[in-house]
Amino acid sequence: MKSKVVILKQDEVNLPVIQAALSLGIRDLMIRPEALPKDIRSKVKIYGDFEGADVKIGKGGIVEVEIEKKEDVEAIARERPYGYLIKTRDWRIIPLENIIAMLEGTDVKLYVEAKNVEDAKTLVGVLEKGVDGIIISPKSVEELFSYTDILLKPPKLELKEAEVVDVKVVGMGERVCVDTSNMLEVGEGMLVGSFSGFLFLIHGETIGSEFTAPRPFRVNAGGVHNYILLPNGKTKYLSEVSSGDEVLIVASDGSTRRAVVGRSKIERRPLAVVKARADNVEGTVILQYAETIRLVSSKGEAISVTDLKPGDRVLVHIPSGPKGRHFGMAVEEYILEK
Repeated sequence: MKSKVVILKQDEVNLPVIQAALSLGIRDLMIRPEALPKDIRSKVKIYGDFEGADVKIGKGGIVEVEIEKKEDVEAIARERPYGYLIKTRDWRIIPLENIIAMLEGTDVKLYVEAKNVEDAKTLVGVLEKGVDGIIISPKSVEELFSYTDILLKPPKLELKEAEVVDVKVVGMGERVCVDTSNMLEVGEGMLVGSFSGFLFLIHGETIGSEFTAPRPFRVNAGGVHNYILLPNGKTKYLSEVSSGDEVLIVASDGSTRRAVVGRSKIERRPLAVVKARADNVEGTVILQYAETIRLVSSKGEAISVTDLKPGDRVLVHIPSGPKGRHFGMAVEEYILEK
């Protein structure tokens, strides 16, 4: 899926929203340049049909096109401007799919204004490529975050080597399989742990054996109490994960992407606690004790929990900042987890 330009449109200046956008790395605005404070104007690229715009909307720049009928789509294929700002009425997805397919291999950029957050979610994935730029008009910082949770790629995470201290079978309990509507690759998994400040990379079931077929959409993520890291940086208890949620897929190099949960499956199974240490911090994770449940070694290789022993090194993520969590959000407070 191609990288998107997120353009913040403002009819009237809302400085808290603009400053929040800048903090998120959004540098493209659709607003009259004279309305901006000078220190902000120097940091951003302005789109518009007015004097002083860095990217012109109109003749010689991005051309606005209203799509009402099939002939309007066909007309687009005959021209090659810098870009198109596509406007549609009743039909939205099919015309965009047709336009994206027609302009494949060209340098023409496609821009669309999102009607709301749900519309933005749809626009991101049209024909798996999406449009080049999505224009958003949030009225508040909270609404801006709702947009950017969808539109901005989750950041790469720092993974550390942790030394396994102990592996102990602890008896029966409930564990959660998180089945996504996305296929995982070898080396990918989810970050989970008993403590929110120490998360283990648990490998997806992408590896088969003579006894089991691969389940490349699944991560057997462990005990119902475990935290799981989400794309927005929050955590959730595994027991709360359900169909339609978004979870974070993490690769052994720390790169990340979003996945949609298709099903969360809780079953009673034998469990083991894995304890590890990194940066003088200890963390634990409780996992089903079976050969198909794997962590990721410091070499990026999958290692089964049944083969794990003290001294082995596995990949973990130790979030910076506050270690406390309140409804999944990081908060600065005294907390002792053990």
